[in-house]
Amino acid sequence: MTDNHDHDQAPEPSDPFALPAPDTVPRLPVTFRPTRTRVAVYAVSSVLIATLVVVALILPDTGPTAWSIPERTGFAAIGPLISAGLYLLARPRIVADEQGVTVVNTVRTQHLEWAQIVRVNLRPGDPWVLLDLDSGEVLPAMGIQASGGKAARRAAGELRALVDEHTRTERDD
Repeated sequence: MTDNHDHDQAPEPSDPFALPAPDTVPRLPVTFRPTRTRVAVYAVSSVLIATLVVVALILPDTGPTAWSIPERTGFAAIGPLISAGLYLLARPRIVADEQGVTVVNTVRTQHLEWAQIVRVNLRPGDPWVLLDLDSGEVLPAMGIQASGGKAARRAAGELRALVDEHTRTERDD
């Protein structure tokens, strides 16, 4: 008798880019954000502002290399200006609610009805989730970034489950 060990191996997924299915579909509203990016941006911004303010305060105010108050103020103001630019990197998120999905990327925000989203993708090599739309366009959704590892794949699976739940038809075609 031949011993069949096929049950010892996980079945091959029919979709090579399959995302993990969540145990339960998240309750709405739900927001997906890249935590690591936000922490890094806020930390760098805080250190940058603090450093430039301290340097502005200790710049010489007398002698041949004296810095005037407007020059010091301008020097210290560089930190918040750079931080405002860095904030754009912390801005991305995906907000799902009963009306649909709002994708907030660095400079653009787009609201989508559930029916507009055909598929949620996070394939190997993708920097963030890509949404296939019914118009044939692909919308990058930077609120779930691949650099988040397992948490990003889990979040992408949850978003895909939400899309599937809200776009299911009677015949599910």
